Amino acid sequence: MFRPKVPTNPTPTGLAIQPSVEPIATVRRTSPPAPVAQSSTRPAVQLTPGTALAVVGGGTAVVLVVGTVLVSMLLAVAITGVSVAVCAVALRSLLASGRSHP
Repeated sequence: MFRPKVPTNPTPTGLAIQPSVEPIATVRRTSPPAPVAQSSTRPAVQLTPGTALAVVGGGTAVVLVVGTVLVSMLLAVAITGVSVAVCAVALRSLLASGRSHP
């Protein structure tokens, strides 16, 4: 019941075609063409001092924004953890005081 059953392949029902034999072709060896230098149609990127300063400034701004977002998320998690811990201590105190006073 749990053993896999491998299907058997039936014999082919179509026509069996013998591969035709092609005559051997004569190979002529020629030297490869000389490489040709291709001219670039794109203009070269030129980095001026003003552009470099803008790129550095943009990168710095991105790093500062991402860092600020990550630190704020870390602070949110830390504040949530502290508030949950304070609530747990307060509930424990209330439950313990309720049991001690009959």
